[in-house]
Amino acid sequence: MTIDKSWTQIRKRSNSAVFWQGLQSFLQMAKSHVNDRGFIRCPCNRCINNVKHQLEVLETHIHRFGFMSDYNEWIYYGENVNAAGSSNVPQPNSGVHDRDEMFELLEDIISNDAEVDQLGAQSSNVQYDDLFTALNSELYPGVSSFSSLNFLVKLMHLKVMNKWINKSFDELLKLLKLAFPKMDLVDSHYEAKKLMTKMGLGYQSIHVCKNDCALFWNENSMSETCSVCSESRWKMQAGRQTGKNVLHKVLCYFPLAPRLKRLFATSKTAKLIRWHWAGKSTDDNIMRHPVDGRAWKDFDRKHPLFADDVRNVRLGLAADGFNPFNNMSISYSMWPVVLTTYNLPPWLCMKPEYLMLSLLIPGPQSPGKDMDVFLRPLVEELKELWESGIDTRDAGNDRKVFKMRAALLWTMNDFQARSSLSRWSGQSYKACPTCNEDTPSMRVIGKTTYFGHRCFLPSTHRWRSNLDFDGRTERKCPLGRFSSVDIMDQLRHVKTTILGKHPNYGGVKRKRGDDELNWRKKSIFYELPYWVEIELKHNLDVMHIEKNICDSLLGP
Repeated sequence: MTIDKSWTQIRKRSNSAVFWQGLQSFLQMAKSHVNDRGFIRCPCNRCINNVKHQLEVLETHIHRFGFMSDYNEWIYYGENVNAAGSSNVPQPNSGVHDRDEMFELLEDIISNDAEVDQLGAQSSNVQYDDLFTALNSELYPGVSSFSSLNFLVKLMHLKVMNKWINKSFDELLKLLKLAFPKMDLVDSHYEAKKLMTKMGLGYQSIHVCKNDCALFWNENSMSETCSVCSESRWKMQAGRQTGKNVLHKVLCYFPLAPRLKRLFATSKTAKLIRWHWAGKSTDDNIMRHPVDGRAWKDFDRKHPLFADDVRNVRLGLAADGFNPFNNMSISYSMWPVVLTTYNLPPWLCMKPEYLMLSLLIPGPQSPGKDMDVFLRPLVEELKELWESGIDTRDAGNDRKVFKMRAALLWTMNDFQARSSLSRWSGQSYKACPTCNEDTPSMRVIGKTTYFGHRCFLPSTHRWRSNLDFDGRTERKCPLGRFSSVDIMDQLRHVKTTILGKHPNYGGVKRKRGDDELNWRKKSIFYELPYWVEIELKHNLDVMHIEKNICDSLLGP
C-alpha cells in the first residue's frame, strides 16, 4: 500500500486541512511503534529523528517546525523498506550527533519542563531553540564527535573545576577563534552563561538595599529607593549618581522548583527519590536515616496527605558565612544557603552533586538579625510548593505528570547561624535555646557562664553529689521541653522590629522587654503553614561547633 506523503511538503501548515489530515494519519501509524514509555523518534526539522518524544509532543513539533524534507522512507513508523541500506533513510545519531550525550540531556529537560494544557498535549517551548541550534551545529567542519553545545558545556565545566576567572575564559575563547576561524563557538563568557541559563542552570539577581533593609523584588522591583530607609539602590558620589548605574548589593537566588523537577527527569534519580519509603528501617531501635527519627514520623502523622505520596520532597537547610577571598586579613563575610534532599539514601543526600545552592547572600557584613530579608524569595517559593505544588513529569512512572509538593523539615547550623535563623539570641543570660527562659547562668569575671547541666544526668549519677563543679550537690530534675504552644505564646509578646542597619531605622539598638526573653523577632520560617508544628526545627552541627571551639582555644 502506497502512503500519501505529499502533506509533508506543505509550507503553510496552520490553515491547511490536507496537512492536518496527513499529520493525524501519520500519528495513527506511529502509535503502534512507541516504546514501553510511550516515546518515539521525532521527524521534525529540529529533532531530525535524534530525539524521542511522546506523540503529543511529536504532533506539536511537526506542526511547528515542519516534517523532514529528505525523510522519504518511514522505517521508524512501520513502513517496510526492502533496501535496508537505502541512502534516502536518514540514520539517527549520525554525523554531528554521533554519541552526543547532549541529546539525552535535552530530552530529559524538555520532556520534564513541557507544559500540559487542558487537552493533555504538551506545548513546545521556544527557549530551547538556541540550544537545538547549537546541538545541531558542528563544532568545526568535518568534526563529528563534538557538537558546538557539547564542547561549550565541557569548556564551562573546566572553568568551574579549575576556578578560571571570567577574563581568562574570554581570552581563551578569543584564542580558539583566532586559531580555528571556522569554529562555531560563542564570543564571550557572558554569551556562554546566557546559553547555559536556558538549560535551567541560571539564577536570579535581586538588588538589595545598602543597609539590608529590604529587597528590590516583586512589588518593589522597579523602585529607585528603599521602601524602609529611602536610600538609593545605586551607589552615589558626592550626592550624585555615578555615570554608570552601580548597585550596592546583589542577592543571587537559585529557584528551587526547576532543580526539584530535574530530580524526576531521569529514571535513575526518580527511583532514588523514593528510597526514604522503601529503605527505611523496620526496627524501631535502629536509626540509619532521618526517616527513622521521631521528628519525621511526627510530621507524617500531622500531615497525612503530604506523606501519602512518597515522591513529595523533604528538605533540610544549612547556612554559614565564609570569606570568599581566602584572606583572613580582609573582613568580608558571604553567606551561602544550601538545601539538601532527604528523600535520597544516606550515602547520597550529603554528596556535593545532590546539594542545591539556594541563596548567595552578599557581604561585606554577615546578615545577622537581617537574615529574614534575604530568605524572603526562598520562603515564598517554599510556601507555593507546599500549598499548590508544581506539575512534574515522573520518569520513574512512565513519564506521568503528578503534583509535586515540598516541605522544609529543619535547619542545620553552628550556634551563631542558628541564632540568625531562629531569631533566638545566642547571647546574654538566656542564650540556651533548649532551656529557654529556664537557662541557668551567672556572671563570672565579666563573662556570662552557664551551669546546671548535671540536672540532665540520671538521679543516681555520682557527679550529681560531686562538689567540684560549683560547691553544691545537684538535686533538680531535668528541665521540661517547651512545646510549640509555649513557643508561640512567647512570640506573641515579641514586638515588631524594623530590619536593616540604617542608624535611624533598623540600626537603632532596642532593649528587649522582660516578656520578650531572648527573642529578637518572629522568624520568617513561621510563615510556612507547617513550621509551628515541626517538633525539631533547628539542629546544631556538633562537629562544626567543636572545630570552631578548638580553633579558638588552640589558634591557627
